[in-house]
Amino acid sequence: MVFAAPNDALARAEGVLDADPSPLRASVAHQVIGIWQRDWGDIRIALHHLRRARDLAARAESAEREADVLATLGVALVHAGRTQQGLAALERGVERVSGHPRARVLFRRAYARWVLGHHREALEDVRRAIPVLRQADDVIWTARALTLRATVHLALGAVDRADADFTAAETLWDTTGQEHDKADAVESRGLAAFRSGDIPAALRLLDEAEERYAKLGTPTFMLSIRRCEVLMAAGLAPEALAEADAAIAVLDRIGGQSTRKAELLLAAATAARLAGDAHTAIARADMAVRLFTGQRRPWWEAHARLVLIEARVAAGRGSGRLVADTAAVAERLASFGAPAAPEASLLAGRIALGLGWRADAERHLALAARSRRSGPPLARMTGWAAQALRARAAGSGRGVLEACRRGLDVLDAHRMTLGASELRARASAQGAELAALAQQASLESGGPRRLLVWSERWRATALSAPPTRPPADPQLQSDLTAFREIAARAEAARMDARPVPALEREQRRLEREIRARTLHMRGDAPGDGHRFEPGRLLDRLADDVRLVELAVLDGRVQVLLCGQGRVRRYEAGLLAEAEVEAEHVQAGLRRLAHPGAEARLPVVEAAGRRLEELLLGPAAAQLGDGPVVVVPPARLHRVPWALLPSLRERVVSVSPSASSWLRARETQPPPRGRHVLVRGPGLATGGAEVPHLAVRYGGAVVLEHADARVPRVLEELDGAELAHIAAHGAFRADSPLFSSLRMADGPIVVHDFERLARSPYRIILSCCDTARFASVGADELLGLVTALLPLGTAGVVACSAPVNDAAVVPLMLALHKGLDAGLSLAEALRDARSALPADALHRATGWAFTAFGAA
Repeated sequence: MVFAAPNDALARAEGVLDADPSPLRASVAHQVIGIWQRDWGDIRIALHHLRRARDLAARAESAEREADVLATLGVALVHAGRTQQGLAALERGVERVSGHPRARVLFRRAYARWVLGHHREALEDVRRAIPVLRQADDVIWTARALTLRATVHLALGAVDRADADFTAAETLWDTTGQEHDKADAVESRGLAAFRSGDIPAALRLLDEAEERYAKLGTPTFMLSIRRCEVLMAAGLAPEALAEADAAIAVLDRIGGQSTRKAELLLAAATAARLAGDAHTAIARADMAVRLFTGQRRPWWEAHARLVLIEARVAAGRGSGRLVADTAAVAERLASFGAPAAPEASLLAGRIALGLGWRADAERHLALAARSRRSGPPLARMTGWAAQALRARAAGSGRGVLEACRRGLDVLDAHRMTLGASELRARASAQGAELAALAQQASLESGGPRRLLVWSERWRATALSAPPTRPPADPQLQSDLTAFREIAARAEAARMDARPVPALEREQRRLEREIRARTLHMRGDAPGDGHRFEPGRLLDRLADDVRLVELAVLDGRVQVLLCGQGRVRRYEAGLLAEAEVEAEHVQAGLRRLAHPGAEARLPVVEAAGRRLEELLLGPAAAQLGDGPVVVVPPARLHRVPWALLPSLRERVVSVSPSASSWLRARETQPPPRGRHVLVRGPGLATGGAEVPHLAVRYGGAVVLEHADARVPRVLEELDGAELAHIAAHGAFRADSPLFSSLRMADGPIVVHDFERLARSPYRIILSCCDTARFASVGADELLGLVTALLPLGTAGVVACSAPVNDAAVVPLMLALHKGLDAGLSLAEALRDARSALPADALHRATGWAFTAFGAA
């Protein structure tokens, strides 16, 4: 009963002890309390009750009862870090009985050996137990044993065998009322889905398991460990670190299992390293190593030592001692059959290369490269990264590019199984080393066309296909509606200066629900279906158009100038300096949005000149007189390109990639498309341009006041030719896909736009912060604009800084005048800037807006 209804079992056991039971009955009651405390409470209390249960079983002179308690006590001692005592208790339990009771004890010993990382011994025990349990028609214990055997198979990398056992166990669980065991089975299937590379299914199953555990009221430390693993693979390392640290705090508070604390520390260390926090990673990993060593868990200790070494290397340490230590860890992991062994060999080879130890590096990298042919996607990518480093050490540029191509092909296939644009973007970080190696090899070969190909291979890949849309997910729809209502109420309360903590908590809860449901979606889009070809780009560029793609190698900006049938390369400044200058420009534009800041104008213009030197360098003099398309890296998304002197008076558009620009250029407007004008609430000018635009576009759909509600707005936007949205924008750096535009009934968020069958061909977003993005993954952007580009939008005008609402109105009217005359968005925006008054306020307003795409 303790694994069917844990809290009820605890209460029943305490009731038995209150009724002056016999030694046999008291032994059972103390054992139940011990199990509950062992798995969900204080391990010290658990040991007290289990020792009492053992002593009472001896008094009752029941060998079967004593063996069963010894098995439970042995597992508890192992979880408490008293490994030798725990294994000794389990051994005594095995010796005390035979047949069916002995099979149950063997199962517990197999579990303890799995916890300790003794996987082959665990497999032997559980294989001996299963036939006996089946013969006794012991459904519950057979299902437990199958689940455990599947979990051990996963640890040894045998995913297919694990899947077969999980399926068989699930069939058995369906015939029982063991609710906690069922939840554990769902959790284990989530782990199996992750090991096979299906991250959306893993997240869905782990969330389902969490819901089941919540109904039982039991803590979920193992689930937290597994979720951390999946979150890290999905590129969500900061979230994994937060989850692990929170679980450690709960475990410490209740005095829980020492073994679980060590595993959580390992998860936290790995997450901190992936999140770029090397010092936190070192502290957590060092503590995990000490705990695993004391618990005599060599499999786990080896994994923790690997993370500790990785963190030390990330902190800038590299020495011959580290090479030897990493090689020793790789050897131990290989002896355990651990899938992480190639990763350790790759690290040893990488450190050796840094020290110039070519022969040692080749030996370690050759070991790591063996994993490139089989296994889950991330293991194969490790193998291809090792192969690329081998080729570089051997001086084979062609070998480097071939290995990088093969490794990134693996990642592409993996990313397209992810339905959510956020997961696709974040997953790209896992190929950053391969992309950097390929770009460096291309640069050294001296061919700018090749560097352009590899720059495109790794730029804005999340935008190569639309995110998967759930065609009919009533729960998601319901959550989005509730989110809007709560967000609107919270905003109204804030405007009235009323406290809103309860509303904010509910809003955060709904955001978590919505995000979780989108992360569960599997990808169903194949992507582009073709590779980027420089010749095709050059053919589509008119004679006077230049496309400027900025690549970053070793921290320096490389300018690839495309046009007139060729690609030229120029070297500009340091990316870090350009980022700092861009922040200064943003601060200046914020100041200029308010009257009376005219004195800041020369400072902002000077910053624009410095930005041009850092970002374009000598290429600025080679742009010709025609339009320019800028393709910047993700970290430069906040640059107001119209402020740069060489771009200030010309037609300028921005695109996340050259491939994205080509797709936008080839996108056709919908036949007889609608014009949609939307005016949201709370604008300082009341969206004063909208009535004028309604006159200009006779017959346009105008949504304002109560009509500007999210369902109606989405309905009209779907398939429109032109949409102009005047609404307050809010950028969410913490959760970019909840960046929003305020409508009458609450915010319309990126998740809403992703449900459109086809977003408008052209969109103009006339308010602040609509062109702000979060840079994630390797070179990806998440935000309002990037959500629209894969969905059929060919051009967007949006703003990257706070602007003066009154100054926006004449800019927008002039912009639409140009569009009505047949100009593109970039052409109309250039002309609109020149039509504004020459004062600082209006000039800053014009610079803050950017045309994206090619429409």
